[in-house]
Amino acid sequence: MAELEAGLDHIRRSPKDSGVLELICCRPQLEERLVLEHAELDTLEGLVGDNWTNRESSSTPDRSPNPEMQLNIMNSRAIALIAQTRDRWTLAGDQLFIDLDLSSQNLPPGTRVALGTAIIEVTAPPHTGCKKFVARFGLDAMKFVNSAIGRELCLRGINAKVVKAGAVRIGDLARKTS
Repeated sequence: MAELEAGLDHIRRSPKDSGVLELICCRPQLEERLVLEHAELDTLEGLVGDNWTNRESSSTPDRSPNPEMQLNIMNSRAIALIAQTRDRWTLAGDQLFIDLDLSSQNLPPGTRVALGTAIIEVTAPPHTGCKKFVARFGLDAMKFVNSAIGRELCLRGINAKVVKAGAVRIGDLARKTS
C-alpha cells in the first residue's frame, strides 16, 4: 500500500485538458484481450469488436448492456503503478488507457472528450473494482482505488459513452471539449 500511495503525486500530475491515448484494449470474448493500434468507436456498439453489446448488466432492469457504461477508461499512470508492467494493463478490463486527469473534479459526468475523430461523454455510473480486479492486482490495489482519494481521482477509471462515432489510434490526443 505504501508503494501505491507513493505514486499518487505522479498520478495527480496527469494532464488536465488533453492527454495521450496510450493503449486500446478490445475484449472480443470473456477473458480475451486484444491490444489494438487503432479502433472504431460507435454510438451503438461502443468499441467496435468489443463484447460490451453481449454482456449482461446488473444495472439495467432487463439486464441489457448499460449504455452509460459503454466504455471503460483508466488513467494510464494509475494502471502503470498498479499493474507494474505494461503487458498487465489489459488485465484491468478497461478499453481505453489515457494519460489524462480522470478525477470527478476535472471530468464530471457530462464532460465531452474529443478522441481521434470520435467524441465520448463521461457518464455518471461509478467505475469500481471487482473480484477479478482483486484476483489480478491484489487486495491492496482494490483498497487503493476505492479509498477516498482513489474515488476522488477515479483511479479505478470512469465510464463513458460514444456520442459521435469515429476512429481512434494509439498516440491520439484526448481533449476536453466541454
